[in-house]
Amino acid sequence: MEDDAYARSVTEVLDFFGVDPKKGLSDSQVAQHARLYGKNVLDEERRAPFWKMVLKQFDDLLVKILIAAAIISFVLALVNGETGLTAFLEPSVILMILAANAAVGVITETNAEKALEELRAYQADNATVLRNGCFSILPATELVPGDIVEVSVGCKIPADMRMIEMLSNQLRVDQAILTGESCSVEKEINCTTAINAVYQDKTNIFFSGTVVVAGRARAVVVGVGANTAMGSIRGSMLQTEDEVTPLKKKLDEFGTFLAKVIAGICILVWIVNIGHFRDPSHGGFLRGAIHYFKIAVALAVAAIPEGLPAVVTTCLALGTKRMARLNAIVRSLPSVETLGCTTVICSDKTGTLTTNMMSVAKVCVAHSIQHGPKITEYSVSGTTYAPEGIIFDSTETQIEIPAQLPCLLHLAMCSALCNESVLQYNPDKGNYEKIGESTEVALRVLAEKVGLPGFDSMPSSLNMLSKHERASYCNHYWEEQFKKISVLEFSRDRKMMSVLCSRNQLHALFSKGAPESIMSRCSTILCNDNGSIVPLTADIRAELDSRFNSFAGKETLRCLALALKWIPSSQQTLSSSDEKDLTFIGLVGMLDPPREEVKKAMLSCMTAGIRVIVVTGDNKSTAESLCRKIGAFDHLVDFSGHSYTASEFEELPALQRTIALQHMALFTRVEPSHKRMLVEALQHQNEVVAMTGDGVNDAPALKKADIGIAMGSGTAVAKSASDMVLADDNFASIVAAVAEGRAIYNNTKQFIRYMISSNIGEVVCIFVAAVLGIPDTLAPVQLLWVNLVTDGLPATAIGFNKQDSDVMKAKPRKVSEAVVTGWLFFRYLVIGAYVGIATIAGFIWWFVYSDNGPKLPYSELMSFDTCPMRDTTYPCSIFDDRHPSTVSMTVLVVVEMFNALNNLSENQSLMVIPPWSNLWLVASIILTMLLHVLILYVPPLSALFSVTPLSWADWRVVLYLSFPVIIIDEVLKFLSRNASGIRFKFRFWRPDLLPKKELRDK
Repeated sequence: MEDDAYARSVTEVLDFFGVDPKKGLSDSQVAQHARLYGKNVLDEERRAPFWKMVLKQFDDLLVKILIAAAIISFVLALVNGETGLTAFLEPSVILMILAANAAVGVITETNAEKALEELRAYQADNATVLRNGCFSILPATELVPGDIVEVSVGCKIPADMRMIEMLSNQLRVDQAILTGESCSVEKEINCTTAINAVYQDKTNIFFSGTVVVAGRARAVVVGVGANTAMGSIRGSMLQTEDEVTPLKKKLDEFGTFLAKVIAGICILVWIVNIGHFRDPSHGGFLRGAIHYFKIAVALAVAAIPEGLPAVVTTCLALGTKRMARLNAIVRSLPSVETLGCTTVICSDKTGTLTTNMMSVAKVCVAHSIQHGPKITEYSVSGTTYAPEGIIFDSTETQIEIPAQLPCLLHLAMCSALCNESVLQYNPDKGNYEKIGESTEVALRVLAEKVGLPGFDSMPSSLNMLSKHERASYCNHYWEEQFKKISVLEFSRDRKMMSVLCSRNQLHALFSKGAPESIMSRCSTILCNDNGSIVPLTADIRAELDSRFNSFAGKETLRCLALALKWIPSSQQTLSSSDEKDLTFIGLVGMLDPPREEVKKAMLSCMTAGIRVIVVTGDNKSTAESLCRKIGAFDHLVDFSGHSYTASEFEELPALQRTIALQHMALFTRVEPSHKRMLVEALQHQNEVVAMTGDGVNDAPALKKADIGIAMGSGTAVAKSASDMVLADDNFASIVAAVAEGRAIYNNTKQFIRYMISSNIGEVVCIFVAAVLGIPDTLAPVQLLWVNLVTDGLPATAIGFNKQDSDVMKAKPRKVSEAVVTGWLFFRYLVIGAYVGIATIAGFIWWFVYSDNGPKLPYSELMSFDTCPMRDTTYPCSIFDDRHPSTVSMTVLVVVEMFNALNNLSENQSLMVIPPWSNLWLVASIILTMLLHVLILYVPPLSALFSVTPLSWADWRVVLYLSFPVIIIDEVLKFLSRNASGIRFKFRFWRPDLLPKKELRDK
């Protein structure tokens, strides 16, 4: 029944649940329905066990290789009988790093589940329920289908209910939290005959979590818990899997490729040295095999950038700090980078592009009719409920004291008195809030902007009041001047509301309502030039009708007309017969206004190649009018093929739907399921989708999108389902965030380039040393130190590289674009090869040429393993000296510091972007060198890392070997900047050697 109650009559629904509308359910029926339909609660979702969440963090190929390397290293240390700190330092440090990364992942995943819990905040606490013939207030969780519930102004709907009886002239519900409609919805008892009815069509259903803003009624519960509108949103969120960010995908692809290369090189190194397994220095074939297997493991440790996950996280965290200063608060670190390749922004209209605060924008009154009808229009500034705004005439001249003009003065009176809403200031949130109908609150705000008569200092003197007093100061003034005697509520047949007031023994009737209803009851009109009341002629009516059609049609304003009538002081009650011979005061046009900065942000998005699709539950004409105002349609001649309602889109054949998605700029009359469907459809077309929103209805789409962007003033559910929250609710902040995301991606590429080229150098060093048959160039613990400390600090500082000036002029990069392209990888190899060769050159230099070394012939160095079996002029212990590995390690560190400077820009020379453009990088290089000097010259540390102090002659050679890396990269950058670099890329590099560029499979 909950699925089609809107299409059934009241009698059918009551009979289905077996309930008497005068008595309600009996206790036995309540128990039976509770067993049959369940409780009115959103059950907690069973979370994955903690141990599964932890294991999930290790489901990565590079991480698995590192774990295997750590375990093998640990086992080999035990097999060789090694003891002490150095034996187990390497595996221990690796495992500690992986554990820290896993902890961060678990914490992030736990926080992501809060959105589901916070949906419960939108369930009502209590409900007025009819049971056993008596009304009582019960917890909303005890409601069952079939319960008769009474609701009135201010009530939060406790479950999905079908209205069965109207207890007032009208009943209106604010459904913005669910549908995004800017206006409240009038409810009625009659059945709905719409086919494929959406929430907005179900005018006889009250949806859980929405709020009654006018009227009183009774309804029967038809859906509880998971079977409500809120429950369906929760179910949609549960079905949504978190999307993998483009950067994560590319890093995974590159990691898989790197892992295969590493595995191949490790096996190759082991096989190349099979002939050395039986060397006497190893003490047997098995020990020789284990020795070279340990070298292969050290090679794996050298090749895998252990610090990469930590550095990526740190770089993204730095970006989030910068974005926080732009009022964009990031909840999910990877989403920072995702912004950089966003191609489509699906923007919610109400509350995102608009303020979600109805306000009067235009006022139309009769100025004078002495020389023919002269109608005057006034425009009103201010787009929120704050009583701050200026009234301008048709020439855009500010009206200094609006209350001195008769029509504006009486408009303010009528707006304040013919009104049942409340405007108040909330000091906790620091903003003005409404209670009641949004159109009535807009009239209250208009009365505040008009001000009060009789004071030369008006309206500036109002600014001296506290915000709490200012909220309704003028409204309270009129309510004190005029005492309400009787109210004739709004009814659907009259389409107007009237209130009888008294002041100084005079009685006045104030009315507001639909323009056609008010004008048909008016016989006179108030003039604005002198306050005179004159007959309402046919010419004036025609002119007013023309202005009304312009307001309601072209400008899509919601119009209300206001009127008054002086009546005998003896009258104490009102009836509809009194609503005749009224005096027309004026016409007001109101709207949910667009945010002032949105138009410029739209233009920036178009310049950056980002398409904006406005998504709303509002009607088509209102949304199209807004899109014109904000410039979303500036590039279009007409809207056909660009503007669709949800039902129109669903009726399209598959091929036309695909074409429509490529051109769509506006999507109206949508439900939460439609938003999620739109996001999925765009993702299937390989678009990177950002979704903005603020309501509960936006949560499933926010979670499904590549990046969900919630408004700071939005619901807690929307915020928790999102990746980013805009603290200032400013759509323009998205543009700044996109620019930051692009800059972060560029910096990410730079430090990946730095780390990989450095690690390639380490691999080349170990591999070439094994092939040449010379002693181990670097100890595993030295490799670990270089990878974690000397690589990590500069790589992190690269994240502070400045943003390119033209970052928002480029089109979004393709999702399929690899982080490391063919030409870039070739550059890695060239730089990495030099790093490795320079490191080995330092090692060989000490043995062959150094004045402090043994000055051995190169052939002796290659046959070091047979030294004990030969007569030599030098002791075999020379090969255990720590000097050569110290020189090699120092060359590796220094050459990587110079390489870090190369990464200030991908293609710009150091002559254009000097080192001091990133002082963080300069500081990190200085700190890294200080740490390296520390382990060289502090005895306990030098023993731990198997190093020894170097002389000035040693340092001079280190610098000679290290500096050329800058010259080599300057040449490669020059080739990149010129067309010859492109030809060079295709000539020397085969793209099929890189990981395949996969399309998204969503």
